[in-house]
Amino acid sequence: MILLSTIRRILTQLRHDPRTIALIVVVPTLLITLMYFMYDGQPRVFDRVALTMLGIFPFIVMFLITSIAMLRERANGTLERLFTTPVGKLDLLFGYGLAFGGAAAVQAAVAAGFAYWALGMSAAGGLGLVVLIAVANAVLGVALGLLCSAFARTEFQAVQFMPLVVAPQLLLCGLFVPRERMVGWLQGVSDVLPMSYSVQALTEVGSHPDPTGTMWRDLGVVLGAIIVALAVGAATLRRRTP
Repeated sequence: MILLSTIRRILTQLRHDPRTIALIVVVPTLLITLMYFMYDGQPRVFDRVALTMLGIFPFIVMFLITSIAMLRERANGTLERLFTTPVGKLDLLFGYGLAFGGAAAVQAAVAAGFAYWALGMSAAGGLGLVVLIAVANAVLGVALGLLCSAFARTEFQAVQFMPLVVAPQLLLCGLFVPRERMVGWLQGVSDVLPMSYSVQALTEVGSHPDPTGTMWRDLGVVLGAIIVALAVGAATLRRRTP
């Protein structure tokens, strides 16, 4: 009941914040549309790049939103007041994960559906698998955003974690250079970054009409990274604002 109450409170706050809703739902769709015109006349390139971006854009957006949202709760004193109630750290962080996970499902469905039906994107696998992986990647962004917010004191500091957490994963996930072509130590770093597995899972969907064992393995790694990030975030979350 505590977890459900936490989810309800977060969704109520989100419903009354139209700018955040627009950032979650509209921005990824606009970015995919921009890419469509960038690769005008190159449908195969668009299909490959847009499929990957359907997983990356939700990750970036949700990381930014959740890290700032948690810092705002701490700055407003909401966090300390919550911890005077039976709400625990895991209730709070998993509540955020599940609430924004629902928002991520809407985000992924809208962006992927628009890319498939309005922009003509095609992939060997089904739309449902693309949405599933995109949602998992968005929830990963939520979990890492919550983890980073535990080490920040201001919203500006939370944003400063983006170059540290997001940029390396974006560069080493295989989007710009295939992971197998990287030098050995970069491959090793890429192997421990969860976005590498979500991008590889989307690549599997783009290449195979049916789910593959590699895709399910990669999706399992992403889900494991989500649980670990939320657990570590709960362990490091301060009950009092310094």
